[in-house]
Amino acid sequence: MSTKDFIEKDFYKVLGVPKDATEAEIKKAYRKLAREFHPDANKGNAKAEERFKEISEANDVLGDPKKRKEYDEARALFGNGGFRPGPGAGGNFNFDLGDLFGGGAQGQGAGGAGGFGGGIGDVFGGLFNRGGAGPGTRTQPRRGQDIDTEVTLSFTEAVDGATVPLRMTSQAPCKACSGTGDKNGTPRVCPTCVGTGQVARGSGGGFSLTDPCPDCKGRGLIAEHPCMECAGSGRAKSSRTMQVRIPAGVSDNQRIRLRGKGAPGERGGPAGDLYVTVHVGAHPVFGRKDDNLTVTVPVTFAEAALGGEVKVPTLGGPPVTLKLPPGTPNGRTMRARGRGAVRKDGTRGDLLVTVEVTVPQDLSGKARDALEAYREATAGEDPRAELFQAAKGA
Repeated sequence: MSTKDFIEKDFYKVLGVPKDATEAEIKKAYRKLAREFHPDANKGNAKAEERFKEISEANDVLGDPKKRKEYDEARALFGNGGFRPGPGAGGNFNFDLGDLFGGGAQGQGAGGAGGFGGGIGDVFGGLFNRGGAGPGTRTQPRRGQDIDTEVTLSFTEAVDGATVPLRMTSQAPCKACSGTGDKNGTPRVCPTCVGTGQVARGSGGGFSLTDPCPDCKGRGLIAEHPCMECAGSGRAKSSRTMQVRIPAGVSDNQRIRLRGKGAPGERGGPAGDLYVTVHVGAHPVFGRKDDNLTVTVPVTFAEAALGGEVKVPTLGGPPVTLKLPPGTPNGRTMRARGRGAVRKDGTRGDLLVTVEVTVPQDLSGKARDALEAYREATAGEDPRAELFQAAKGA
């Protein structure tokens, strides 16, 4: 997300919550909207997918207290999206941003400049290319890259949850140069961006946006003697195997985010995130519908007509006995509560049992005589009479 988006987007409006909403209210609003617009529930709906991305982006900011504080301060400072001069200021106005970000305030300590030291100042110090740049500038920590991977689970593993080994290859600090990029371990501060890793780009409106520095590729450092292993980048490919817990109840093609499990950061920066796309194999007996499992159970004509008790298998547990009422039609679905997939709150969905009346292919003589007797006993009944009447009336 660019700095411009960070300032201009109204994340409170995206989640439909007031600006003074509590963390619990934000979490509740996000979960509700995420369920409604999740791609799994809106297959092929591009608008729903875009809305889901907006919701996730808003939650990523408002759900993190530190990011939310910086976001609120930024929006308050810029009038919800742009620098707005006071009445009578005209089209051009002279405003020293150094007064806000520590460039022109005198007689103030570390928390000076109107109280914006450290938090909001860090955000906008880079935005206006005023982040204390100078010969002694310290390069900033860099967050590690996010990693995308995939895993295939069996049907049972997806329902119950599983811990799986994942071998991942990502960029990590080069071991040969300790992440400096210089074989002697003594890189110099980039003169173009003065160690910030960013250069200003004019955007009009009296202020600048920033882009990664083209000379140091956003690192803030330039290697005088490039490391042979990483070609001066300070990063090298690293492979590792880690045990990842996939939560119970995960669905096919669901994408799971594991915070801090991605590539390591640079210069003390936080690790990136790991995104795992889960593929679920089919089961020979059971199916799945949201948090419910499904199964089709064959019954005889006599069981369906006369009623009776039928044993039904469950996934990983003992069978349950369902009572068929007399006259149960083919295709009727009954429910065995608590025998489905695990929900996020730890409870279980239900097992939906669909009855399938079977027709025997081979009849013994005794069975045939019994059916002939049944046909004679019900000779006056026509199950298709209403069908023809409806067809005539249409």
